[in-house]
Amino acid sequence: MKIPLFPLDVVLFPGAPLPLHIFEPRYREMIAECVAGNSVFGVVRAQRDSVTAIGCTAQVVRVLHSYPDGRSDILTQGIDRFEIEQLDDSRSFLQAEVAFLPDTDEPATRSSREECVALYFEALHLMGTSDIPIHLNLDAPVAYLLAATVPADLNFQQALLAMRSDAGRTETLLSYYRAVLPQLRSGAKISERASTNGHIM
Repeated sequence: MKIPLFPLDVVLFPGAPLPLHIFEPRYREMIAECVAGNSVFGVVRAQRDSVTAIGCTAQVVRVLHSYPDGRSDILTQGIDRFEIEQLDDSRSFLQAEVAFLPDTDEPATRSSREECVALYFEALHLMGTSDIPIHLNLDAPVAYLLAATVPADLNFQQALLAMRSDAGRTETLLSYYRAVLPQLRSGAKISERASTNGHIM
């Protein structure tokens, strides 16, 4: 399957929202075609001289605003992961032949998802960003949505996107939260003591 590509400094996950401001003429053309044909485009992480091999298709959910000069604000959503098989630069925007990447291993258990979600919300609370809207179904994979809404290194996010196992992604996120939460908890305690003018021991 051939799809147009949109290289960005971001990692898009299936199910995650991605608002975009479209201003370059080549991407105005690309998005106009996708909207007219109700078709997807591929979001891939831009690298210095190329793009990552694995990305995620995006569907335009709605056009939020169209400007008189041709620019637009759109809301998209991640759909399916893919791997680039061959690039095509015959048009103004990059295209690629891609193969889709379904999971191949067992899904995560509900208990591991529950633990992952609990640690996720604790991390958000300690970082002061607990107002992020997110709707989770613990009977379905949650790792993508969690990874998309917690600030993390793009290399880490790209590695999660490339994994072919929901159980593996969930365990990787659990390890991440277990590593960062002690630091966040310690910082929260220090801030609490400082706010009461006490002595930090």
